[in-house]
Amino acid sequence: MDAGLAAVQHKQALAASSRSLMLRLWREHLRRYRARLVWLLALTAVMSGATALYPVVIQRAFALFTAKDPRILYQVPLIVIAVTGLKAAAQYFQNFEVHRLVLLVIRDLQQRLFAHLTLADLAQVEREAPAQLAARFTTDAVAMRESLVRSMNGLADALTVIGLIASMFYLDWLMSLIAAALYPLAAVPIERIGRRIRHASGSMQALMGETVAFLHESFAQARTVRAYRLEAKELARAESAFTNLYRALLRMTRGRVRVEPVLEVLGGTAVAAVIGFAGWRVATGTESVGNFTGFVAALLIAARPLRALGSFNAALQEGLAGLARVFHLLDEPPRVVDPPAPRPMPEGGGRVVFEHVHFVYPDGRVGLNGLSFVAEPGRMLAIVGPSGAGKSTALALIPRLQDVASGAVRIDGVDVRELRLADLREAIAYVSQEAALFDDTIAANIRLGRTNAGEAEVIAAARAAAAEGFIAALPDGFATRVGPGGSFLSGGERQRVLLARAFLRNPRILLLDEATSALDAESEAAVQRALAQLRRGRTTIVVAHRLATVRDADLVVVMVDGRVAEQGTHAELMARNGLFARLVRTQALVH
Repeated sequence: MDAGLAAVQHKQALAASSRSLMLRLWREHLRRYRARLVWLLALTAVMSGATALYPVVIQRAFALFTAKDPRILYQVPLIVIAVTGLKAAAQYFQNFEVHRLVLLVIRDLQQRLFAHLTLADLAQVEREAPAQLAARFTTDAVAMRESLVRSMNGLADALTVIGLIASMFYLDWLMSLIAAALYPLAAVPIERIGRRIRHASGSMQALMGETVAFLHESFAQARTVRAYRLEAKELARAESAFTNLYRALLRMTRGRVRVEPVLEVLGGTAVAAVIGFAGWRVATGTESVGNFTGFVAALLIAARPLRALGSFNAALQEGLAGLARVFHLLDEPPRVVDPPAPRPMPEGGGRVVFEHVHFVYPDGRVGLNGLSFVAEPGRMLAIVGPSGAGKSTALALIPRLQDVASGAVRIDGVDVRELRLADLREAIAYVSQEAALFDDTIAANIRLGRTNAGEAEVIAAARAAAAEGFIAALPDGFATRVGPGGSFLSGGERQRVLLARAFLRNPRILLLDEATSALDAESEAAVQRALAQLRRGRTTIVVAHRLATVRDADLVVVMVDGRVAEQGTHAELMARNGLFARLVRTQALVH
């Protein structure tokens, strides 16, 4: 009893979810194309009406043929040519308009999702692998496109069936009732199959995203796989991923292929019943052969759109599974947003103050625990400490890549949460430890620091970052493409391009998250000289893992477990012989 009730409730919930998704798709996307929908409906009506005329034409032809009417020589051929020509023209434009409308809706959804993820919190974007997010734009988009095309064509099939039913009732209402009584029997098994397909489709799309993520990861780690002889391990992972995907696709295929046989059997039963009944009536002389032929033609013509309508639910459920995943992402609101009444960016040199800052990661771990320090304009503050101390997290709070849980981060006296994000980030140049570039030219990557910069300014920024030398040695110089993620350049070259971008920005606050770690000693010395010039009159905060690089820092903040353990100049901390001194001695021994 409980299992039966649960099944009913699940069925009701699924139906409500389907209606909700379709209504939302109409409100947020389809409704804006109402003019196209009206035109599409008109074309569909013409196409369906022309199809519904076929049985009447056939009946007319048999009537003239039986009566040996000479009009059979010219009237019927002309009618057939006119009807088929009308249907062909309407069918071409209807199919084209269906696909154009669906592609417009999919494009809108993709643009909206990309815009949402671009503006979303880092926590939301980083929760899934990049390849899994990309699957929303590819795998899910394909499923939604096919579903929407089938939905639009389902309307044409429905109108065609209605027209053919009208023709059948016109030809013989009694036989029409017999045929109509059999097809509704297919509704129950088809609806059950649709529910299973939606569940299987959701699982398949999730596994597809995981498989793409695995492939991306494996190919990105190609050097590691070969260096550590991990080929067998990767082959085993691939076999498991492909097998799971195969099983999910097979479950979905099993549901798909059940629909057509069910409809075929019911269609055959309906045709057999009608032929038996009509044959008896013709044999007894109560019906003409022309009416019988026209009616059977209508029944056979209706078989295709009826089968399409029967399989429509299965295709719809596959698309709804992808649509639900897209809307789930869209429904997660960003927490890092502009304040309702933003304050103007204050005047000043970029004084940064952390006041008892706490931060908690999405999984509940404490990242910062009452962190407090002051970074003065024109001076360099270095943040050091053991791995996991919260150094990079602290740096990310300044441009509001993430927000504090409590406490405040202030720039020139104003809480960063009171500033417009565009104004805040315009005043900051941030160079992370992940030296990844966009797949574009070197000049384009540098110009991201200030998009309206001229060629001379780009070259000057590259010179300041000690990058001009290696760029000039490249075949295409500044026009050289860097490859996906900057893969055509070395790690040190990528870091110098990123530093050139920061120099070009000419920011009030410069944030460097171990930005010189991949540089050789000569390049690092050149960059450090450039940084000494750049940080005049602005705040520079450096997260440093190599402690030898912070000798020139005006203030060193040592972090442990998300809080300040000690701070002072390099000399003061060494004289204090505390944690910083121990870390420096440990690194000196290691190196």
